[in-house]
Amino acid sequence: MNRNQKAGGPVRIDSARRSLTLLAVLALLAVAAFISPGFSSATFTSTTQGTATVRAAADWTPPTVAVTSPGTAVQGAVTIEAQASDSGLGVKDVTVEYSPAGSGTWTALCTDATAPYSCAWTTTALADGRYDLRARATDLAGYETTSDSVRTAVANKLLVVMNDPGDTVRGTVQLSAGVFNTGTLSHTVRLQYRLVGASTWSTACSNLVSPYTCSWNSAAVASGDYEFRAQLTAGSTTTTSEVVTDVTVDNVAPTVTMTDPGTPLSGTRTFAATAADAHSGVATVELQYAASGTTTWKSLCTIEAEPWSCRVATTALTSGTYSFRAVATDEAGNTTTSAAVANRVVDNTVSSVSLDDPGALLSRTATLTAVASSTAGVTSVRIQYAPTGGSTWTDVCTDTTSPYTCSWDTTKVASAVYDLRAVLLDGSGRTTISALETVPVDNSPLAGADVQTTNGSGSTAGLPGANDTITFTYTAQVNPASVMAGWNGSATNVQVRLRDGNLPALLRGSKGDTLDVLNGSTVLGLGSVNLKGDYVRLLRTVSLNATMTANTTTVNGLERTVVTLKLGTFASGKASDLRTNTTAAAMVWTPSNAATDLSGIRSSTANVTESGTADKDF
Repeated sequence: MNRNQKAGGPVRIDSARRSLTLLAVLALLAVAAFISPGFSSATFTSTTQGTATVRAAADWTPPTVAVTSPGTAVQGAVTIEAQASDSGLGVKDVTVEYSPAGSGTWTALCTDATAPYSCAWTTTALADGRYDLRARATDLAGYETTSDSVRTAVANKLLVVMNDPGDTVRGTVQLSAGVFNTGTLSHTVRLQYRLVGASTWSTACSNLVSPYTCSWNSAAVASGDYEFRAQLTAGSTTTTSEVVTDVTVDNVAPTVTMTDPGTPLSGTRTFAATAADAHSGVATVELQYAASGTTTWKSLCTIEAEPWSCRVATTALTSGTYSFRAVATDEAGNTTTSAAVANRVVDNTVSSVSLDDPGALLSRTATLTAVASSTAGVTSVRIQYAPTGGSTWTDVCTDTTSPYTCSWDTTKVASAVYDLRAVLLDGSGRTTISALETVPVDNSPLAGADVQTTNGSGSTAGLPGANDTITFTYTAQVNPASVMAGWNGSATNVQVRLRDGNLPALLRGSKGDTLDVLNGSTVLGLGSVNLKGDYVRLLRTVSLNATMTANTTTVNGLERTVVTLKLGTFASGKASDLRTNTTAAAMVWTPSNAATDLSGIRSSTANVTESGTADKDF
C-alpha cells in the first residue's frame, strides 16, 4: 500500500510535514549505539560494548515559532517580533534573522531569551529593497525550529517595489507595485515582464497611479518562466525596481488518463492514473467513480505525489456497475478530466480475497499475507507463485485460519520477477482468485536496503543545502573502491548533482528531480535517486560539494555498508536554481551494479523506496 494512502473506502492523500517521529528515532539510535554493534571506521571493523540503562528523554518535541510581519515596507528603526512556545521543557531562546529576498544568506538581528521575543532592526544601514525575515527557536532540550519567512521592503529613500505575483500564475493575474517616499513628487508607474533569458521587456500596464495595480492577461503570452519589474517615472527620471524572477506562467492544462482497474472488482484494489504537465507540474490527481446510468461523480481518493494511485477497499461501494475517471490539476490550477473507464463491476456479495503487498523486493524468507472473507465461510486460502506472465502455479502454503500467512523461502527459487496470488476456497466449494502482486525476488548477496535524507542544522526543510545529509544503506558490505576508484571509505570530497526531472536525459516530470554523485566528471557507482519532488527549477542542473564516507553497521548479525554524503557549498549553479519542495513523498534509489561486495559480486539494481513516513526530504 502506498505510504500516502489508507484502505477502507474513499480516501484523501495529503502532503505531510517532515515527521517529528524521525527525530525521536534518530535520538534513540544514537543512545543505542552504546549498547549494540555500531558503525565502524573507514577500515570496516565493528565493535560491541557492554550493557547500559536507556531512559526516555523528558522532551522529544521541538518548539513552535513564528515571526510577525512588520508590514509591506519599513524604514528607520523598527521592532521585529516573534512568538515561540514549547510543550516540553520550555523555550531557551529565539534568534531573529534577515536576508536579502530569496538569497538564502541569513544575518542575525539578535537572540532574545525572554518572552515577548523581539529585536530592534536599524534599516538605515541597509540598501533599500526587499528582505525576508525569519525566527529560530531553541528549546531547553536542544531541539531547534525555524519559522516560515515573511517578506517586507526597506524603504528609506525613494523606492519602487515590484510585488511578487506568485510562483505560478495563469489566466488574469493581478499585478501590483509599491512606491515609497515620493513626497509631493508627481509620478506614474508602469509594470513590465519578459521571458527568462530574453533581453526585451514588454509593458503589462502603464501610467499607473496609487494603488499601482492592474490586471494582466497571461494567456496572451506563451507558458514558461517570466521576470517582472516596476518602473517609476517622475519627469525625465526613471527609477527601476528589483526584478522578481522565476514566475511560471502556465495556461496549458495537464494530460491525464485513467488506468483500467479491470472487472470484476473485489477486495482491496489499486486504482491508478497517468498524468503529466509541461510547465508548472501536476499538483493533484483525483480518482472518481459514478454508478452506471448516473452523472454524479464521487471522490475515490486524491493523490498529491507520484505514483498517481491508491489502494481502496471496494467493499465501501455497493455492488454494481461503475465508471471511473481521473481529474488532474496542475500547480497553476488548470484541470483536465480523463475519459471514463465504463462498465466495471464491483462484486463483494459472495467472496473476496486479496494478497497484501509483500514489499518492493523479496529476498531470503518473506512473509506473505492474504485477506479473505466469504458469506459462505472461508474453508482455506492457498498462496501461490509463478514466473511473471506464466500459468504454472506452485503452492507456497495452505492456511485454514485467519490471518492467512505463509513464510516463503525465496532462496529455493531463481532470482527473477514472480507473480503472487491467493486462492480462496469457500464453504460452498467455490474458489475466488485474488489480483496478482508482481514482485522481484533477488537473493544476490548485495542490494540496496534503504535511502534517507536528514535536514541539517539551520537548513530549510525541503531545500537541499549545507549540512544536509543523504545516506545509502546496503544489504551487505561494499568494496569502497568499486564505488570510486582508489577509495577506502574514509572521508573524501565529491559533488552531488541535482537535475530537474524535465531535462531530456530524464523525462520524469517536475516531481521527478534526480540526484547522483560525481567525482569531477565521473559518475560514481552509487546509482541515482528519484527524489519524487520538485527541488530544481525548470531544466536546470545544480551541483553541491559534499563529503562522502562509508561505515559498517551490524543488523541482525549481518554487516552492512552505509554510505553518507554531507552537503556543502555550491560547486555549480546558484541558490536561485533550487526551490523549496512542499510535497511529502518517498524517494526511490536505483543502485548501480558497478558497486560490488567484498567478494566482487555486483550489486542488484532493483529500486529501493525510502522507508518510514513520507516527508519533505532535505
